[in-house]
Amino acid sequence: MSARNILVINCGSSSMKFALVNEEQATFPLQGLAERLGSPEAVLHWQLGDNKQSLEIPGADHHAALQHVLPMAQDASGGHLSAIGHRVVHGGEHFTGSCLINEEVLNAIRDNAQLAPLHNPANLVGINATLDLFPDLPQVAVFDTAFHQTMPEYAYRYAVPEFLYKEHSVRRYGFHGTSHNYVSKRAAEMTGLPVEDSCWLTAHLGNGCSTCAIVNGESRDTSMGMTPLEGLVMGTRSGDVDPNLHSYLNRTLGWSLEQIDRALNHDSGIKGLSGLSNDMRTLSEARMAGHPGANLAFEVFCYRLAKSLAAMACALPKLDGLIFTGGIGENSAPVRERTLEHLKLFNFKLDKAANERCTRGVAGEIQAEGSPRVLVVPTNEERQIALESLELLDA
Repeated sequence: MSARNILVINCGSSSMKFALVNEEQATFPLQGLAERLGSPEAVLHWQLGDNKQSLEIPGADHHAALQHVLPMAQDASGGHLSAIGHRVVHGGEHFTGSCLINEEVLNAIRDNAQLAPLHNPANLVGINATLDLFPDLPQVAVFDTAFHQTMPEYAYRYAVPEFLYKEHSVRRYGFHGTSHNYVSKRAAEMTGLPVEDSCWLTAHLGNGCSTCAIVNGESRDTSMGMTPLEGLVMGTRSGDVDPNLHSYLNRTLGWSLEQIDRALNHDSGIKGLSGLSNDMRTLSEARMAGHPGANLAFEVFCYRLAKSLAAMACALPKLDGLIFTGGIGENSAPVRERTLEHLKLFNFKLDKAANERCTRGVAGEIQAEGSPRVLVVPTNEERQIALESLELLDA
């Protein structure tokens, strides 16, 4: 049987990432991004092999962008597209794994839109567009939250009146599940450990950040909660703050819920602390130049990350290693070094040369002799979505 091809689609509110994943090829035959959709500046970027191209598509929505992408995917797959895998952010308690999309699944994704109002509706737009254009092709929904459905109740319940959980779904869900799942399995491969007998702390660090405790291939706890705002300091998100901050800002500044929500989600994090940027590369340069705000943002980011990892360790019966991944986790040697300095009780020791070497897609172990394992593992959420799609086709 020839190698199968899965088209992976990840729709945001005004953007769409896509990748064609061949089960036997390490690189993607086709990948790209449509951005600023719905505006006069809408544009489609793609890479076919080594060839990079762009096309202006003024006013195009997701459906129009997909009308360009799907024929490319068909050509790049030699006319053998096996399925389309969709990233869906919030599956609530409906989904403990990926599933083939049908009317029941679509309704459940709609029902969970209240838990992810910026993401689930956009994910549905992509699904509906591909269903229109390829009605006979198997389509798979892969949920960010599904991997964390193995958390025990004492890890996912908030200490609030029970009716809020029973009637309004107020609980911790966690996100970045495809990334945490993928890198923990890759780490087991890299170290020769069986997935079903390995325990990891993972740190997915990008514009959004989260930690996870993974036992024998299952999530036992994670830092994000009911929404992606809980937990670590992120690019523009505050992470954990005093829950009474909302009422304080309302009383003292007269801010509405919408203003508070915007401040905590879009104007906070390392952007808010530094007063400069939500990009760790920019902050690193400014920090080296002596910018106090950039230095503060860096220090808060690393300290809060270390605190979260230490807390996640409560869920592990043993520690086989700590994994850094995501844009910051894979590329910022200073973040990794400073974070480990805060975790003295774990006896982590860094091999500085190995730490400096592991950037730009280079995977490896970066601990010194006598230290617990510390790994840099590039994430590949598109491949994880494709793998889960293939598992469903095989089933």
